[in-house]
Amino acid sequence: MLILTCPVCGTAADETELSPGGEAHLTRRGPGWDDAQFESYLFHRKNPRGVHFERWRHAHGCGKWFHAARDTVTLEVFGTYSAQVSEPPRDIIDRIAAKHPGFEWEGGE
Repeated sequence: MLILTCPVCGTAADETELSPGGEAHLTRRGPGWDDAQFESYLFHRKNPRGVHFERWRHAHGCGKWFHAARDTVTLEVFGTYSAQVSEPPRDIIDRIAAKHPGFEWEGGE
């Protein structure tokens, strides 16, 4: 079972208390996009095997959105952090790099 700690309220919640929101750190743009760019934003997402950064909502708790870094193979959670940041905190990236030598943060789209 996947258990994530909400960084807003500090509650450790299992996946039944949370709502997934897809890939984290996507660039969301507005008017001015052509059809191909909008299609890419909607449908072309990373689906890696291994380290993944995701958005989650503490639906049956405080209701706030947050980000989580986890391994999709082992379900190991490297950390959770505020959804209001543009990249993961350095300590989470360091934890991932310790388990996965050579890992580098690529940034969002």
